[in-house]
Amino acid sequence: MFLTQTHPHRRPAPNLDGSAYRARVIVVPGPFARATVEREGAVAAAWLAGLPAVVDELLERWACVPDGEVLHGGVGIIVPVRRAAGPAVLKVSFPHPGNVHEPDAFAAWGGRGAVRLYERDDERFAMLLERARTPTLAATGDNDEVVTVAGRLGRRLAAPAPPGLPRLRERAEEWERRLRTDAAHFSQALPTATVAAAVATVRELGRAQPDTLVHGDLHARNILRADREPWLAVDPKGCAGDPAYDGGTLLRSRALSLLEAPDLGKAVHRVVDTFAEAAELDRERVRRWCHFHAVRTAFQARRGGFRVARGGPRLALLTGFADHLAQLLT
Repeated sequence: MFLTQTHPHRRPAPNLDGSAYRARVIVVPGPFARATVEREGAVAAAWLAGLPAVVDELLERWACVPDGEVLHGGVGIIVPVRRAAGPAVLKVSFPHPGNVHEPDAFAAWGGRGAVRLYERDDERFAMLLERARTPTLAATGDNDEVVTVAGRLGRRLAAPAPPGLPRLRERAEEWERRLRTDAAHFSQALPTATVAAAVATVRELGRAQPDTLVHGDLHARNILRADREPWLAVDPKGCAGDPAYDGGTLLRSRALSLLEAPDLGKAVHRVVDTFAEAAELDRERVRRWCHFHAVRTAFQARRGGFRVARGGPRLALLTGFADHLAQLLT
């Protein structure tokens, strides 16, 4: 664990009742610290060592006081706070290119379907955000409800993208190169037609995507129960592209829930149909993006596994499932 240090030279920040305080103490969750160091190495250890002091400085600057246990996601910590205007959360993420445009997406949405952005410090990868509730959409346990809510939210988030956001179409060349490299390296992994269909999606849909703001990582754990709206999105990648692309990220996240489906083909296509209808998108575009994500997942399994399985029987099971999913969607 890591604790903040006191800083006697700093001007004490006011509490909500007008009194002053100096030291604040946060505990960086152990699982988050270990996972970050395992993933990012020595640079992460240095970042974690300075993280409590960064949080302390931001609390002071934005006139907040801690208001609950420190939480975490995959790439950052979330500190529940209270300020004069009410509750909020302070999020500080590990500096990474994938986190750069998260505040830009929140700013563009302005609270429409996503939590509101109150303050930002781009240099520190920090934001002060509207506080939603802890339960995520994944906790509902009803697959149809999960997919429907995600689709409707995706429709609300599909707004004109501001300048400066990364365009998914700019990744198309790298997507195709990676698919071809993987297909050559893992030549027995998937049927030729399955890979060819994914390459065709990149060429036909990936290179000519609209300038529409999309979440980029839409799944049930990134959708929180809220009061201002029933559900609000968090953790966007902040990119411009085809809204149907998010159907693929959603299906990938629902894969484990489909493992025991009595008819996998029927269950998978129900997800595609339900999402397309709720998001008011062309069903075939959603299917093709879902297929593209499934093929990439099948190759990813062979390159390095998944967070939930790096090897052994569990990885073999998930790899076989990813292969099956890719072929069902071809």
